[in-house]
Amino acid sequence: MNTPIAALTRALRGTLTSLVLGALTLGAAAGAPLADLPEEPFAPEPAPTAGLVEIQVYPAAIDLTTARDRQSLVVLGFYSDGLTHDLTGESSYTLADPTLVDRQGATFRPRVDGETTLTVAFGDKSATVPVKVARATASDPLGFRLDIMPVFLRASCNTGSCHGSARGKDGFRLSIFGFDPDGDHHRLTREMPGRRINTAVPADSTVLEKSIGAVPHTGGKRFEVGDDLYNALHEWISNGAPNDDVSKIPTVVSVELYPKKAVMDGKGRRQQLTVVARYSDGTDRDVTGLALFQSNNETSAAVSQDGLVVAGDRGEAFVMARYDVHTVGSQFIVLPKGLEFTYPDESTGNYIDELVAAKLQKLRIAPSEVCDDATYARRVFLDVVGLTPTVEELEAFTASDDPDKRGKLVDELLKRKEFSEIWVSKWAELLQIRTTITVSYKSMFLYYNWLVEKLSNDMPMDEMARELLSANGGTFKNPATNFYQTTTETLPLTENVAQVFMGMRIQCAQCHDHPFDRWTQNDYYGFAAFFSQIGRKAGEDPRELVVFNSGGGEMAHPVGGRVMKPKFLGAEEPDTAGKDRREVLAEWLASPRNPWFAASFANRVWAHFMGIGIVEPVDDFRVSNPASNPELLDALAQRFTESKYDLKALVKDICTSKVYQRSTRRNESNQADEKNFAHALVRRIKAESLLDTISHVTNTKDKFQGLPVGARAVQIADGNSSTYFLTTFGRATRETPCSCEVKMEPTLSQALHLMNGDTVNSKIKQGGVIAELMKLPTPEERLASLYLRCFSRRPSDEELAKLTPVLANAPDQAEALGDVFWALLNSREFLFNH
Repeated sequence: MNTPIAALTRALRGTLTSLVLGALTLGAAAGAPLADLPEEPFAPEPAPTAGLVEIQVYPAAIDLTTARDRQSLVVLGFYSDGLTHDLTGESSYTLADPTLVDRQGATFRPRVDGETTLTVAFGDKSATVPVKVARATASDPLGFRLDIMPVFLRASCNTGSCHGSARGKDGFRLSIFGFDPDGDHHRLTREMPGRRINTAVPADSTVLEKSIGAVPHTGGKRFEVGDDLYNALHEWISNGAPNDDVSKIPTVVSVELYPKKAVMDGKGRRQQLTVVARYSDGTDRDVTGLALFQSNNETSAAVSQDGLVVAGDRGEAFVMARYDVHTVGSQFIVLPKGLEFTYPDESTGNYIDELVAAKLQKLRIAPSEVCDDATYARRVFLDVVGLTPTVEELEAFTASDDPDKRGKLVDELLKRKEFSEIWVSKWAELLQIRTTITVSYKSMFLYYNWLVEKLSNDMPMDEMARELLSANGGTFKNPATNFYQTTTETLPLTENVAQVFMGMRIQCAQCHDHPFDRWTQNDYYGFAAFFSQIGRKAGEDPRELVVFNSGGGEMAHPVGGRVMKPKFLGAEEPDTAGKDRREVLAEWLASPRNPWFAASFANRVWAHFMGIGIVEPVDDFRVSNPASNPELLDALAQRFTESKYDLKALVKDICTSKVYQRSTRRNESNQADEKNFAHALVRRIKAESLLDTISHVTNTKDKFQGLPVGARAVQIADGNSSTYFLTTFGRATRETPCSCEVKMEPTLSQALHLMNGDTVNSKIKQGGVIAELMKLPTPEERLASLYLRCFSRRPSDEELAKLTPVLANAPDQAEALGDVFWALLNSREFLFNH
């Protein structure tokens, strides 16, 4: 290329690499450092009475049982400006019968049996709390599981960095987070008799001496002599350090953290938490002093181990409390003090807009404006069918004055076969459709075509899930059975089912109770029991595997070896006698009874169109990774369920919402927002769609293994079949169902291949687009057509002013136009959906 435009292009090549990489990193944010609670928290300002709408008291009832019981209350004020204030220390407390309980601040202890009411008041607002006291003078002995194990958790003794590590610490090992109470009791009382636990002189027990710093301890001092944790251990040792009769003690069935939400006005604001455990015998207990507290964003909201949240910098945090095997959390929003804000007056498209707006109003964030027609067309074409619109399609859409043209465009795109191909590709990633040593090409191809048939015929997602999970027969005759050929080991299969169909990574619970979620080893192996009776045998064709229900085989728990009964995650133990356990599981899993199926799938769909999930990563639903907008996620899941799991209905809801139609241009208030959908995100186009789009705009065809010339990259069936381009741009290898399989991170190889590889350069030469453009009479018209083809917009006046003279004066205008084409295909405007 020797034209002036070619010289200009070559000059730009050096900087284009950095431009492309800059585009690929757009939107990435560095993690914020964690901050400790200030040693001297800001003195709290008195809460205002003006604007107070209501007060709420947590928990809503005081239920005291035995002399050991107590209950601390939290009083939260809700204000007309959306803020909340902790009114606990400033409220008045009036008991109808003050003889029943003793009160110290907002903490109540039993005195005599009976029932009464408590009136809590602040300003002109009040709330009434029922109070019940039973067995006020009884003092039951402390239990190892209910009273002592929580001490080790609260003091962080049984964490992975201390005695809970696989090899323990300094010769002493506890089960991580207490998943093996019997083993912990044995190690405490039977290893080193009379030393770790000295029942004759409890204060001389090593476990107590080290905890108070009386003797050297690697972990340092954990508590003081005379505090509740010390007293509990001392009393238990004094009683002979007994183990529990598990048949006689209640178990924790749930834990509640109060308040559930708070919007804090300015740095230094404080909010006390209270934690209540509910037991299988119907009783409850204030376990605030035994829970372990954490914050996922201490810069915005740090929490002390006494459950006091202190506001920091503007932001959002999820504060968690762990007790027993339960982890629960609350959402905290911190705003700059006295921030004045008026949410813009705008119409909403549907329920999605209303729920996103409600969150943005709490955050004091104004959304970006709705994008123009051309931007919307390119965005929705790429998202729904994986291609940019043709010039004719774009101009017809932008020229229409139909007020519902965006909704009608979505309807038209949903009818195209390319829509189902996009989701076939996504499901092929989840189901790991690929050839392996054990999975033949024929099995893989039949499996893929089964998926194509189901999705192209709009099979509801619940029906497809049930057909997969309950599949029996040969992998040739019933391709859905390949689900059980791809992964043949029971425990990895269990984990894959949870991750694919419920968006959960339960792998941690294989070895111990999950440290950051609700799942225990019992849950894990109870769920795995559904897959313990899968039979597999060779078919007549050696490449075929026959899957069947063997009717025998049990799942043993690794601690103690007991046989585990099949149990739904977070639900009941079903009757599986004489039934195929997988059919029982499938019926529950893909139904409204399972709250995670609809939510996890709706979240995946949302992430495809918005660039980030409401839960992110999309397959990591857990308590410690909360939804950014739980109300929105619930609404999407409900809509998906009510539509009988209709994918297209959910897609239309999203694509016709104002939230999806937002511009990527940010305003002052939403500049830093990355997860609340105040603006559209700039998203790199996925590898397969990017290659298809390059072929589309250059009017060229590709040839892939097993497919005819002209097939799209998104149609490649085998995860093991790829090209240099697809591998370089992060196509999933389908080795696992993890969302991390798709690589969207920028690399130098990507930039270099686009500029110097054979994909772009050869396609420009082969496609004949330049020859067609040269038939247009003027350079301006050629540029306009090229821009419409690549960017779905016309060139700006500035772009025309710079490029038109260069093209007009070029010795070889076709070659110059080819250089411009190359430059446009290498630009981030082309490589990204925006």
